Amino acid sequence: LRPVEGIRREMAAITASEDLARRVPEPGSRDEIAALARTTNETLTVLEASVERQRRFVADASHELRSPIASLRTQLEVAEAHPELLDLPGAVADTVRLQVLAADLLLLARLDAGEKPGSATVELGALVREEVSQRTGDRIAVSVEVPQGCAFEVNGSRGQLSRVIGNLLDNAQRHAEGSVAVSVAADGRGVRVEVRDDGAGVPEDERERIFERFVRLDDARSRDDGGAGLGLAIARDVASRHGGTLTVDRVAEGGAAFRLWLPRSA
Repeated sequence: LRPVEGIRREMAAITASEDLARRVPEPGSRDEIAALARTTNETLTVLEASVERQRRFVADASHELRSPIASLRTQLEVAEAHPELLDLPGAVADTVRLQVLAADLLLLARLDAGEKPGSATVELGALVREEVSQRTGDRIAVSVEVPQGCAFEVNGSRGQLSRVIGNLLDNAQRHAEGSVAVSVAADGRGVRVEVRDDGAGVPEDERERIFERFVRLDDARSRDDGGAGLGLAIARDVASRHGGTLTVDRVAEGGAAFRLWLPRSA
């Protein structure tokens, strides 16, 4: 049992030091004790990566929150000393940006905590039409392609799926030159929602990175538009938790095509 005591002693040291980079000794034997040591080290590796992601998330969130809060405070302090210089539209814009960022962070926290998407039946065609009809402030009109007389029903959270479609349309509006289109169609045993734009598209080597949190390929423009690089990360996370996928490709005429696939309801 000497190897077991070595594993126990190292685990106690890791607990005391909170140093997840340490690993327990793995005996050279090929028995159950060696398997226990390997499994313990694999668990420590996963925990270390999880803690690192959490630290990076907190650091990024703090950085993103600092900018609108500082800007809003500056505007209010100037207005207090010189009321005639109050930039009311700017203060409202910063407040809205802060509100959106806080809502995104709260949703990500709920998703990370394992919140279940629910089992309500959602008709994606109707959901897409409703989402587009509410977007009266878009700079580019969105064309909708949904076949008549077809039911595209999936199971999940209506609010979260609406958020996914809204995030994809926001992204398209940010990068499109003059055209944004969304379509709904059957795809095998599921339903595909595709959002297309005629912008510059996404470079092939960046098509996975854009779904990471706080990633912006065009940092300056995204920051000016109030984006924090969370919309696509939220969209993919929600799609995954609904048993679906979210990918991006390049359309033949140029631009990006984001394809959301969800399994049909039973």
